[in-house]
Amino acid sequence: MFMHNKRLQYTVRVSEPNPALGSLLLEQFGGPDGELAAAMRYFTQGLAEDDPGRKDMLLDIATEELSHLEVIGSIVAMLNKGAKGALSEASLEEADLYVSLNQGGDSHTQSILYGGGPALTNSSGVPWTAAYVDSRGDPTCDLRSNIAAESRAKIIYERLINITDDAGIKDALGFLMTREVAHQKSFEKALYSIKDNFPPGKLPGLAPFANLYVNASQGEGDTTGPWNSGEQWERMDDIEGNLPVDGGDGLASVQLAGQEMEDYTAMSARLASDPAADPTTGADLGGGPGAGKLSDEDQGGAADMAEAKAMARAQTPE
Repeated sequence: MFMHNKRLQYTVRVSEPNPALGSLLLEQFGGPDGELAAAMRYFTQGLAEDDPGRKDMLLDIATEELSHLEVIGSIVAMLNKGAKGALSEASLEEADLYVSLNQGGDSHTQSILYGGGPALTNSSGVPWTAAYVDSRGDPTCDLRSNIAAESRAKIIYERLINITDDAGIKDALGFLMTREVAHQKSFEKALYSIKDNFPPGKLPGLAPFANLYVNASQGEGDTTGPWNSGEQWERMDDIEGNLPVDGGDGLASVQLAGQEMEDYTAMSARLASDPAADPTTGADLGGGPGAGKLSDEDQGGAADMAEAKAMARAQTPE
């Protein structure tokens, strides 16, 4: 059960309206790394979690993310206050009002369609979607995803802070950014409190391939480091000479029953290509300058083909 406290978790002070900035801040309202996506990700994980400690943590952070949604939404609403009133009361001349709504970003959509209120879209006006929630139901997998989500959100807040000189907005965004850091620390503690948390899931990796590094991109720029060399790794540089890695023939095969094999054989024969054929195609008939070499079969011979091409060239402006 939820009860709403009318006071924000952090005070919002906006110096002046700015619809364009409000549109950019929507990235953290209804965007993939925004507060609603985080809240829904952690709520759904928390409801399904069986471990009491992780369940409590997830529901705590999910609820706080909703409070952050309220903070960022309040900033967006304050930034749109001037445009909202002017649009509603038609207090500006049409040209001035048009300019005020088209300062940049998606501000015109927010003002015209949503009346200046924060919309559940990203900064480009794309509606929020549950596809942003990427939970998989395994805590070692989901906690890693949560850590990555908090990292991405932190970077987005940094970029938003860098594009405004409004001290009050910078202050509130700095608070939200810092809470992303705190949440990442909590998720990391929860992850590493699980014994044998890597690899995710129950099944172990296959021993012959768990330490294999495949140097599949070769040439100038090849670099070694702890990610691909040292005692932890068996490095494969000769890709072609070691394929397939399982020691088989490297081909795909399937066992077909009697009727299935008959059907497959008949289909393959019916649809087989004739490598000796060189049929005239639509490209041959309609070919012009830049078409490359075309077939001269059934078109009156090479002379006629050459004449047709010469005529086409003559009709082409220099």
